[in-house]
Amino acid sequence: MATRPLVSVYSLSGTKSGEVPLPHVMTAPLRPDIVRFVHTNMNKNNRQAHAVSVYAGKNVSASSWGTGRAVARIPRVGGGGTSRSGQGAFGNMCRGGRMFAPTKTWRKWNRRINITQKRYAVASALAASAVPSLVMARGHRVDEVPEIPLVMDDAIESAQKTTQAKEILAAVGAYDDVEKAADSRKVRAGKGKARNRRYVMRRGPLIVYASNDGVEQAFRNLPGVELCCVDRLNLLQLAPGGHMGRFCVWSQAALTKLDVIYGEGGKPLPTAAMTNADLARIINSDEVQSVVNPVKPGQPTYLPKRNPLWNDTALEALDPYAHAARLSAARAEKERGANKAKIMAARRAKKKGKKQFKSQQKAFYEAASAQGDVCIDGFAT
Repeated sequence: MATRPLVSVYSLSGTKSGEVPLPHVMTAPLRPDIVRFVHTNMNKNNRQAHAVSVYAGKNVSASSWGTGRAVARIPRVGGGGTSRSGQGAFGNMCRGGRMFAPTKTWRKWNRRINITQKRYAVASALAASAVPSLVMARGHRVDEVPEIPLVMDDAIESAQKTTQAKEILAAVGAYDDVEKAADSRKVRAGKGKARNRRYVMRRGPLIVYASNDGVEQAFRNLPGVELCCVDRLNLLQLAPGGHMGRFCVWSQAALTKLDVIYGEGGKPLPTAAMTNADLARIINSDEVQSVVNPVKPGQPTYLPKRNPLWNDTALEALDPYAHAARLSAARAEKERGANKAKIMAARRAKKKGKKQFKSQQKAFYEAASAQGDVCIDGFAT
């Protein structure tokens, strides 16, 4: 493109107050693989070292009974008078025993990340935040937002009250995303409920500022809203969960400072591996087709292999007798289908013919059951 695109700047009342050039970093190549890799390793550096007690499963006096008693040689609890005595102990297969390979605090918790990779990931996440489709795909509600990226006047950095912050976000249509985050608050599923992290909530807008003149105090109490200084951009905030497309609200000073951070003398911008990603257009271009070797004639062509289990022609070539048997079975199946109606009609007629004798059978059974009354005077009569 010949000129850099311009981004609109909005006042606190939601009206357009100016324009500012789009920073070069917003056109960096999108690399979700690098963002996911860096985010995974950065997230590991937030973990607190934990381990089970070194005495867990070992606070019991137990020793093996040895061989010759037809039981396993696992250590067994001594004593008597209780069901605990004689039970296996210490082993990870035993009830109340230690775990296999107990966790230690000296495990390798932290992960070193290449600085160039981190910079590449942050630049890619910044570029993704300027693509409306990626922001919407991430779940942010930006239907009423006039423009992405959303740039506000520098007066937003001087906001002091949370009510003022609400009015600012509502004026530019960004408060819907805050309400989405507030409505998503629910009790965590799992043991974290008892470990000081009872609730979970979706992420809302990220406010990026250049200087804190009260903006931290104004926006920090809104649900889902996070704040970040442009000098300390964090990938964990720009791409939560490793997914690019965070909805960012920039102050004008913060957006213009990106050209200083990633400009000449600053952090180098990543370069794309291909300036044109349309491979079909490149391959079919005159420049490429003029130097590639032409198609060599006389190359043998092979038909795709046919499966004799499903293909009758392949089965006939492989085994004519099996093919004839399959055709015979198919014909018999077809004939059975054609004669099914006739057979069913004959069965129904036969069943109907039997029904006419049911009354006679019932009368005969009643007469036979009354033999005592019939022969009460003997057989002479």
